[in-house]
Amino acid sequence: MNRISSFPPLISEDSKVLILGSVPGIKSLEMQEYYAHPQNKFWRILFELFEEEFTTDYSVKIKLLKKYKIGVWDVIDSCDRKGSLDTQIKNENYHNILKLLEDFPSIKVLFCNGQKSFKTLNKIIPNDLEIPIFVLPSTSPAYTIPYDKKLQEWSVIKSYL
Repeated sequence: MNRISSFPPLISEDSKVLILGSVPGIKSLEMQEYYAHPQNKFWRILFELFEEEFTTDYSVKIKLLKKYKIGVWDVIDSCDRKGSLDTQIKNENYHNILKLLEDFPSIKVLFCNGQKSFKTLNKIIPNDLEIPIFVLPSTSPAYTIPYDKKLQEWSVIKSYL
């Protein structure tokens, strides 16, 4: 088992939406980029939702987030995990999501990229949180519903911007 750590949040003072993953996979850790696995549909979905031309250039991806006031972070700060699957996560330490929400009061809604981040988030935040939380289908290639279905469900993000 390897101990792995997440990245700092990609967030701006005017971010309205925060998308929370679980923890980076092997390819993301190698590249030091969120959602770096070429089969992960995260970036493709966001570019398509906003009718922007897709690119693999990470700096352009970060600009897209800023342009549309979207923040990205992970619920898990560090954990032990063999491989990239969420089912292999053990001994989790969590990020202080409440502190981030305090520091970025413009965040109005949380979207969880998959069930693992949603279930973990619900363990660490109070039930009376005033911000709506939605779980979206994981963009991971391990979650095998059709791309169009993922895209359709992820389109709810636009109604909060």
